[in-house]
Amino acid sequence: MDVVDISSISKSVLWATFAITFLLGAVMQKTGFCSMGAVSDVFIMSSWDRLRQWFLAIGVAIIGFALMSYIGLIDPLKSFYTSSKFLWLSTIVGSVLFGFGMVLASGCGSKTLIRIGGGNLKSIIVFMVLGLTAYMTMRGFLGVIRINTLDTFFIALNTPQDLPSLLSAPLGIARPTLHLILGLIIGFAFITFALANKAFWTAENLLAGIAVGLAICAVWWVSGNLGYVAEDPNTLEEVFLVTNSGRMESLSFVAPYAYSLDWLMMYSDTSKVLTVGIVAVLGMILGSGAVSVVTKSFRWESFRNSEDTANHLVGAALMGFGGVTALGCTVGQGLSGISTLAIGSLIALPGFIFGAYLGLRYLQLRLAPNPCS
Repeated sequence: MDVVDISSISKSVLWATFAITFLLGAVMQKTGFCSMGAVSDVFIMSSWDRLRQWFLAIGVAIIGFALMSYIGLIDPLKSFYTSSKFLWLSTIVGSVLFGFGMVLASGCGSKTLIRIGGGNLKSIIVFMVLGLTAYMTMRGFLGVIRINTLDTFFIALNTPQDLPSLLSAPLGIARPTLHLILGLIIGFAFITFALANKAFWTAENLLAGIAVGLAICAVWWVSGNLGYVAEDPNTLEEVFLVTNSGRMESLSFVAPYAYSLDWLMMYSDTSKVLTVGIVAVLGMILGSGAVSVVTKSFRWESFRNSEDTANHLVGAALMGFGGVTALGCTVGQGLSGISTLAIGSLIALPGFIFGAYLGLRYLQLRLAPNPCS
């Protein structure tokens, strides 16, 4: 029997993740891909380009995930997004809070990393506050509150919560076949919406949407195929190497913030090891930084005033709590999760958009002159 070299495979997974996220950070920096910007552009400037970028990425990710699942490269049911426990209230509340918070903090988790790479000092503060709040929401006193309130409202399903699993029996279609069919239909629907306007067909827009979608698929393959070991020599059980959840993962930028801070603070603790999420955080920052330096767009930026500081602090805290509560951010749920066709992710997506809209309305009201003054 072949001996499985866990150490070697783990290193391959981490290096592959770093390479993918380095390129992704470079693309996001170059193209301005941003989920918060996508919503603000629509409501403030009536520009749909960045929302179309996001939807193009979703379509590519859905189709790529469905194809990999159908040909057996990954097992779609090994992700925590497809759990049979549907935390509906946590998903709704968390996604709305995250959407509101990302407006106050000038961007979501991925955009914060891109801004750090570009020299934004505000985003470093957002990173630390978001990471600490996320950790408290996972394992601290905020976690106790979350578990005893929002998480008590759930629906226990008889199947995993992804659409193919839920609809397979009623439609009488084998799950793998139905997943491919639904993946192609829904994925192409998102792509069709994105490409419906010919003005969107620029190299920058297409690069942003396609590259982000492919990056989501690539990390699914890295963690779900390259990092999958059917029988760990130490436990004799299947394992997905160097993932924080112990399951197949793709990109998300809330919990990995917390794990990154934990790894840095507890570095001498040998039980703390690099994971896909931690390396992805580093890759995004360095990829963005490389493009910023090469294009000479790198510049230091700090807070304008006390209100700007307060907005970013509150926004970061809302993202930390909301992202963990919703089981992901606009990348974690809004791209990685939705690529699995999980109903939780399909509900979180409009939650992010609605929360961002509320945040934009709040800022508009703060900027409006007081008629009584």
